Amino acid sequence: MSSPKKSGAHPFYCAHTHGFVRVATSTPQVRTADVAFNREAILTEAKRAHDAHVDLVVYPELCVSSYAIDDLHLQSALLDAVEEAVGDIVAASAKLAPVLLVGAPLRRGGKIYNCALVIAGGRLLGVVPKSFLPNYREYYEKRWFAHGRSVQGQEISVAGHTAPFGTDLIFAASNLPGFTLNVEICEDYWAPNPPSTLGALAGATILANLSASNVTIGKSDERHMLARAQSSRAIAAYAYSASGHGESTTDLAWDGQGMIYELGDLMAESERFSLDAELSIADIDTERLLAERMRNQTFNDAAEAQQCPEQWFRTISFEHKSVGGDIGLYRPIRRFPFVPNRANKLDEDCYEAFNIQVDGLMRRMSATKAKSIVIGISGGLDSTHALIVAAKACDRLGLDRTMIKGFTMPGFGTSDHTKSNAWKLMEAMGISTEEIDIVPAATRMLEDIGHPFADGEPVYDVTFENVQAGLRTDYLFRLSGQHKGFVLGTGDLSELALGWCTYGVGDQMSHYGVNAGVPKTLIQYLIRWSIQTGQFDAATDEVLQAILDTEISPELVPADEQGGMQSTEEKIGPYELNDFFLHHIIRWGQKPSKVAFLAYHAWKDAGEGLWPADFPEAKKNQYDLEAIRIWLEKFLWRFFQFSQFKRSALPNGPKVSSGGALSPRGDWRAPSDAVADLWLAELKSGMPES
Repeated sequence: MSSPKKSGAHPFYCAHTHGFVRVATSTPQVRTADVAFNREAILTEAKRAHDAHVDLVVYPELCVSSYAIDDLHLQSALLDAVEEAVGDIVAASAKLAPVLLVGAPLRRGGKIYNCALVIAGGRLLGVVPKSFLPNYREYYEKRWFAHGRSVQGQEISVAGHTAPFGTDLIFAASNLPGFTLNVEICEDYWAPNPPSTLGALAGATILANLSASNVTIGKSDERHMLARAQSSRAIAAYAYSASGHGESTTDLAWDGQGMIYELGDLMAESERFSLDAELSIADIDTERLLAERMRNQTFNDAAEAQQCPEQWFRTISFEHKSVGGDIGLYRPIRRFPFVPNRANKLDEDCYEAFNIQVDGLMRRMSATKAKSIVIGISGGLDSTHALIVAAKACDRLGLDRTMIKGFTMPGFGTSDHTKSNAWKLMEAMGISTEEIDIVPAATRMLEDIGHPFADGEPVYDVTFENVQAGLRTDYLFRLSGQHKGFVLGTGDLSELALGWCTYGVGDQMSHYGVNAGVPKTLIQYLIRWSIQTGQFDAATDEVLQAILDTEISPELVPADEQGGMQSTEEKIGPYELNDFFLHHIIRWGQKPSKVAFLAYHAWKDAGEGLWPADFPEAKKNQYDLEAIRIWLEKFLWRFFQFSQFKRSALPNGPKVSSGGALSPRGDWRAPSDAVADLWLAELKSGMPES
């Protein structure tokens, strides 16, 4: 997470420009039934949130009065004091930027309601009553409160302020698109049909829950489960704030749990059982939420099935006191969005990713009744990973690994190092091995087409490279026919995105592209996981590590006078950046300037933020904004304008990551003759000049 830094003049640096809304859950200090103390504690946290440039603060249920006061809820003196305190909080909010969600018991029409009050800019914007009142085990709320399930289209007067009252309210900032709020209270989200579901279907991107929720063993996990599920199902953010230290412990205890989820991902959580006030902050990407709803027809069908709640919910518009400039970014951003990042589930996630490929290949082997798998082994990452997947597939099918026909095919630029690694790997895996030197055939072809290299000129152009790539694939296809098998493709998702493959008779083509759904960064990680978890023997692990330590190169051009090899990443950019760009563009459809903003906060400082578990210290890189711009421009041109024709003719291959794949039969359909001008122009206009 990036904290606020020196203010940047360009709108690019402002999180609000990119659709972020800063949300906080607050667990203020509280004293049982001491309304004046609680009012001051609420305002203290509101000021702290204001200083942190927070847009929305969610407080616990009944925080003005405190929750666990039983029949004191029915005391007129207490209820009068609550209304007076609400008036003070509304008045104080005129000088504060955040929208405040405060819990209080309020009277209306001879009933008392357990309410959430929405306060901003000196106004009481609206009041939402609790729909579901728990009255089982330790709960007794029906003794004091009326439920609000049927309260719609009404108003309430509190401390001289008249405001909309009901469960049919949406609160929308007129000057901050995407900041659209719906509120429910505690038990509401334990209900089979939480009111926030309708709120989301009515258009709210942020769902808030003011809760008391005493703590028992395992209850924290239950709250996490419910918030995670609701944020995922409702395609929303979900902010939950529970009562903490200071509530009455006559029969119950309280842990002050605050948490913020977005689309099933935990963005922030507070310290539980803290004696101090807690303010847990996260920046919510409302643009991402709205874009996902746009893609997800099930969400829109569900809204229609509920008689389109957006047509009958009341929308309360307000002008938000948003802060401009560089306020930092309070948000965990994954540097490697395709790589598993759950530390407690790391082995399980890697096992799943690896075995998606293994299972897909096993099914293809069974369906084709192949007598062999033909694969080219270069000593590079992609062919290495494809080979270990093939070996596992053979093991699981009870087939001898010798049915895998591995061919290393050195060309003009093949180094002794990678050739040696290819041989060591094939021998360690116990497959059938053979070497075919393509230099004579490549030389003959270059002579036949009159290429300058055939006359001794050091011309290493695309034709020179593609002659070698094409010959290797041509050999593999002929060999697959000879051995009654099929060609296993080794090219990965990153190369397909960038068009870094030779079309047709080249590495773009195979009978089955087992790596087509796996980006380069994930391949590196899965090979590392294979070593760490002992998927193979020690000899295999040794060569796998050597391959991981080798610079990525197509090795199609001879080494220079100093022995330097052709570098892929010097040409097309670091794969770790390209995979970052790819994820945010194909999965979320985000604007280039926003992708640059996210990359800037993710990669500007190697010492900040989280890295994948066991990531090598020496490979922890960082990039400044200018480097991000340069490589993103190249990515946009290659992805949108140059390489789609290669993806439109992809062989079959399994999707592995929810981040997406590029099969024309699956996640990505696009014209081959599009231009990248629009995306390049947006990037230029949305970023500061270098």
